Amino acid sequence: MHSPQPLTRDLVFVGGGHAHALALRMWGMKPLAGARLTLINPGPTAPYSGMLPGHIAGHYTRDDLEIDLVKLARFAGARLIMAPATAIDPQARTITVQGRGEIGYDVASLDVGIHGELPNIKGFSQHGVGAKPLDRYAAQWASFLNRVEGALTPEVVVIGGGIAGVELALAMAHALKAKGAVPKVTVLEASDEIAREAAGADVALRKAMVKHGVKVETGATVVEVAADGVTLSDGRRVASQFTVAAAGGFAHPWLARAPLPLTDQGFVRVDDHLRAEGFDDLFAVGDCADMVGNPRPKAGVFAVRAAPVLAHNLRAALTGKKSKPFKPQEDYLKLISLGGKKALAAKFGRSFAGTGVKAPLWRWKDRIDRKFMRQFDRFPVMKAAVPREVALGQRLEQPLCGGCGSKVGAGTLASALQDVPRVGRADVLTGPGDDAAVLRVGGAIQVMTTDHLRAFIDDAGLMARITAVHALGDIWSMGAAPQAALLSITLPRMAESLQARTMAEILREAGDVLSGSGAEIVGGHSTMGAELTMGLTLTGLLDGAAISNAGARAGDALVLTRPIGSGTVLAADMQARAGGRDVAAMLATMATPQGDAAAVLQDAHAMTDVTGFGLAGHLMAICRASEVAAEIDLDAVPVYAGAEALAAGGHRSTIYQSNADAAPVFGNHSAKAALLHDPQTAGGLLAAVAATEAEALVTQLRALGHEAAVIGRFSGGPASIALKQ
Repeated sequence: MHSPQPLTRDLVFVGGGHAHALALRMWGMKPLAGARLTLINPGPTAPYSGMLPGHIAGHYTRDDLEIDLVKLARFAGARLIMAPATAIDPQARTITVQGRGEIGYDVASLDVGIHGELPNIKGFSQHGVGAKPLDRYAAQWASFLNRVEGALTPEVVVIGGGIAGVELALAMAHALKAKGAVPKVTVLEASDEIAREAAGADVALRKAMVKHGVKVETGATVVEVAADGVTLSDGRRVASQFTVAAAGGFAHPWLARAPLPLTDQGFVRVDDHLRAEGFDDLFAVGDCADMVGNPRPKAGVFAVRAAPVLAHNLRAALTGKKSKPFKPQEDYLKLISLGGKKALAAKFGRSFAGTGVKAPLWRWKDRIDRKFMRQFDRFPVMKAAVPREVALGQRLEQPLCGGCGSKVGAGTLASALQDVPRVGRADVLTGPGDDAAVLRVGGAIQVMTTDHLRAFIDDAGLMARITAVHALGDIWSMGAAPQAALLSITLPRMAESLQARTMAEILREAGDVLSGSGAEIVGGHSTMGAELTMGLTLTGLLDGAAISNAGARAGDALVLTRPIGSGTVLAADMQARAGGRDVAAMLATMATPQGDAAAVLQDAHAMTDVTGFGLAGHLMAICRASEVAAEIDLDAVPVYAGAEALAAGGHRSTIYQSNADAAPVFGNHSAKAALLHDPQTAGGLLAAVAATEAEALVTQLRALGHEAAVIGRFSGGPASIALKQ
């Protein structure tokens, strides 16, 4: 989130391919002062191609073969933008990202892979899937396996008889047999031979395919794909319920259209220093690039070998030092999966199938693949300097959380508010203690609130969206329509060019949320400091009375519009212990506005937004103001994926204990119960509604995409919170 040295250059990695993953790991081991890293990738993970056949066969789980880019980015000190790139302008030095606009760079590298779709074959886009991108194919294959459960003769066609096609055909046949089926798997190859990349291996591969019942048709050109089969150029038809293409790879359309030096196939032409021809500030590696002076097959081994050279040359481009050439080997050892836990080795025109009982080649391949993935499992701890002596009262604690996890504790804040002087103005209708101030301005009733967050992610644009949603929660929870916004931005120390890029991203993303909610940005303030901090002061207009914390009635139901657990997940993420998919899904929810949810709950008797003091703390505020007791049905409370397991593992936000002390909950002390005290950023709306209307309101909220639930009820009695027994 911040650097001891001013940031002066933007280095942008586009794509989470093997070379980029390794280069980012190297960067985390030895960062470059003044360089701001950005990784742009469609999602939070990147699949490792070496383990794909094993995954398809059922030997590896999805987690086994996916590099967690959230953890990797955290270790490397990079911001991760989880959206696909759609264009590049090498003259303006910008990458256009879907839903995020332009991201500027000083030096960039492309490692976006290729796709295996066959758009020129009629029907393929509707009824087929390419073997690349790997994640899409793997997901569709998993769905197909579930659909054919119990089928006796599932039919599969693989278009392309290279190594990839043969491996996947054998893997799918093995997986279907494991389901108790007798599969019909057919490989269709347009040429007269299979596995041309592994000279001398065709005999062993054909033998393995016969054993698995995989049929091979050479000289077979596909002209059409339908839901129930494929048609060949000679008129023959091959039945298929699942058709996958492994017939080479193609450049992504946005890259093939880019104003870059490209081959006829749309791949980026690079020199032996991995630079795009004619550019000193743009690099390309992996399958999306072609080293025209020293061409090699599109195989992951070359991307892995290129990674150290890429890391060196990117650093050289940022520091003005000399780069070095990449010299790929002439040939490489191919370890080819044979469906089951057996493999074949091929190199220099010779092959050896280790298919005995102990299958040594499979164990060798498995060991190589798992060793590669262990590099991205748990990263080395980079030790920070620890003072030799400290003043009394000092403790060596976990790093301060960001967002609402870093706010002042409830007890400390309540004590301070007791001494706030009151002037007693007639046009100030509320005092401290509710979500926002209520003011009379002429003939209008206006609410006003302020909020700011210490950044917990390095993506300034996404952080701006979450901050805007978080601040708007106070306006929405009081039933007001957002009106105007003042932004307060503290940027880390950085060069003017990076200031301009960062401010443009913040204003674009925060402005999108605010304008979509009906509010105008009318001004603000900016400064530089130690780390990124964003704040908003907002006003809203009321048509009638404000919805306050006071108003809940005995018998009312308690509705929550959003899961809890964000503080725990973010605390674990700071230590690279949270799963990337869980973090990504949670951030997407946090960045989603809740104005439509507030409209559904406009007749609530009482309402607040769940933020820093946690669900229990904000519920206690309603109980005290309304003079009621609350009962929570813990089983009904929605939680973010991964949060409960992380809480069970001892992960807590830094404000957790203060929250627990301020709003005790009577009942069990499970990991899920601990999440009731977890500080939330951009948390859900918590509303007291008539019990007879609660389920209908939740149905409406869920139809709008909110993970809402009825989580409890109110009863008479002194202010207290208990768990339903």
